[in-house]
Order: sequence, then structure tokens, then C-alpha cells
Amino acid sequence: MNATPAVSVIMPVLNEERHLRNSVRHILEQDYDGEMEVVIAIGPSSDRTDEIAAELVREDPRVHTVPNPTGRTPAALNAAIKASRHPIVVRVDGHGMLSPNYIATAVRLLAETGAQNVGGIMHAEGENAWEEAVAAAMTSRIGVGNAAFHTGGEAAPAETVYLGVFRREALEQQGGYNVEFVRAQDWELNFRIREAGGLIWFSPELKVQYRPRPSVKALAKQYKDYGRWRHVVARFHSGSINLRYLAPPTAVCAIAAGIVVGVALTPWGFVVPAGYLAAIVGGSLPAGKGLSLKARALIPVALATMHMSWGYGFLTSPRALAKKVIASRRPAVREAEPQP
Repeated sequence: MNATPAVSVIMPVLNEERHLRNSVRHILEQDYDGEMEVVIAIGPSSDRTDEIAAELVREDPRVHTVPNPTGRTPAALNAAIKASRHPIVVRVDGHGMLSPNYIATAVRLLAETGAQNVGGIMHAEGENAWEEAVAAAMTSRIGVGNAAFHTGGEAAPAETVYLGVFRREALEQQGGYNVEFVRAQDWELNFRIREAGGLIWFSPELKVQYRPRPSVKALAKQYKDYGRWRHVVARFHSGSINLRYLAPPTAVCAIAAGIVVGVALTPWGFVVPAGYLAAIVGGSLPAGKGLSLKARALIPVALATMHMSWGYGFLTSPRALAKKVIASRRPAVREAEPQP
């Protein structure tokens, strides 16, 4: 691999008025000597995202846009991949901020490891007390288990990584992202790459700042969708589930059963929900070190929202979704046409 191969950065955006400009700035200011382009796939936003994207295109010739009328993330990613032209493809979300040497480090790791995709840490950071609480929950083991891209760890092969920096041929071999996976599309794509013999590599050297959802409602929807679509992955790819993914739905069932028993039979049933509450309050103490009192007080709320929403989404995921996914299996990405 050329030490500084040309790089295409692809961004799916929808209602990213708050962070888009800053996210693109972190890309364009990368400490990288190779050629770079940024392809923004724009969904039907209801805020100023389109206007900001148009300004970015006018301000820098490296920035381009493509439409994504469906608004779905995997469709946006595939459209951006098709419109891009370089051998290395870097995925960045509209609310993600790359560290200064992210691309240079990722390109080096691709060469050193021979991996098809490398990625690192989803470094959640908040801008107010609620977002700081969510960030603390998302980077703690009681919140997300042992997922290295959340909590950190040593460089090693991985099941999946946050976002990802890909060799283009790996994306084209797999036909890109499965457009039916509204969520978990990255996990599902990485599973297919691994099934084909490719290596997914995690490294703590790679870090992306992530802005959490700004409200309880938004966080609950995010994690409900995560659980719902992770169950689809489990149905679609046998053997892809593990105990970490079963913990939230188990907790939901146990708490619900405890409440029913407590109301209908004996107060001892309330021991289960009370035990869960005690666990997340206790677990929030080390997670909240250095935060304001208000942020620390909100961490148990964030943890419960994440666990219960993920578990509920997993338990209520319709079987019809997996059938729809199976029917959609056709290549979505082809080699890009040469551009003048």
C-alpha cells in the first residue's frame, strides 16, 4: 500500500445542523499528506443541514454532496461510496469529530495489519449535564459491557469497530451495506467481511469524539432501534449473538416479572427491580468521577434508558424484518465510474 494513498471520506447526514460544520472541519484539517475528498450523502432534513452542506461545498473543492432521498443511513453510505473514487474509504458521521491524525494512523494500521477495516474508540463527550451523563454511561462497563470501541482496550482483531476505515475492494466485494439494516448495518457488514476471511482490527490509537443524543426520548429511540436491529442480525447470521447482547432483554424480563409478582403475590418480587436500581446507582459512582453533581445524578437515568430500551427493542423485534433483509440481499455498491 502506498504510504499516503488517496482517501475518500463518506458522511451520511440527516438533521445534523448542530455538528456538521465542525465535523467536516475536523476532516479537512487532518494531518495527512495524501489526496482527500469528502462525500456527504444528504437525507431529507428538517433543519439547516442542506444549507450548511452547500456552504461547505462552495468553500472547499474537496467537499461534494449526493442525495439520499430515503434518509436511511445504509442507503446514504452506499450512495457516498458509489460517488467516491479513492482506494481507502473512511466513514464519519455528521456528529463525529476525528482526532487530528486519525486518517494517517488508520492508513498505517491497514498496511501493518493487512486488515480490511480498522477502527477505534467511540469517545463520547457531552456539552451539557445530560449529555455528559450519557457519555459516562456509554463509556462504562455497566452501560455497554466489554465492547472495546466503547470502553477501550488493547489493539486486537475485533467483531466490529466504530465507524471504520475500509479498503475499497472489501466494500465492493460485499456489495456495500445492506440497505434494510436501519441500525446495526456496520456490525452486519463487518460480520460478512469476517465470514469472507477478512480481518477487522480495533486500535485504541484511533479516536472519534461522539456527541450523545440530547434528550431521554432521543436516547431511548436510539437504543430501542439498536436492540431491534441487533436481533435481526442474530436471526440473519446464526452464531453472531453472545451473552453481552442477551443481558438487556434478560433484565427487562426479570424486572417486569418482579413487578408483576410484587403486585400480585408477594412484596418479595420487588427485590429484582430494587436490586437493578441499586446496581445502576452503584455503578454510576465510578462512571461519574469528575462530573458535576447534576451530571452524576443523571447517570442512572441514562443507564436505565439504555438498558431497558435496548432490551425492549430486542424482545419486540418483528421476525418479518429478518425476512425483508434476506429478500434484499443484492449488491448495492459497484466500482465507481472514472471521474474527469
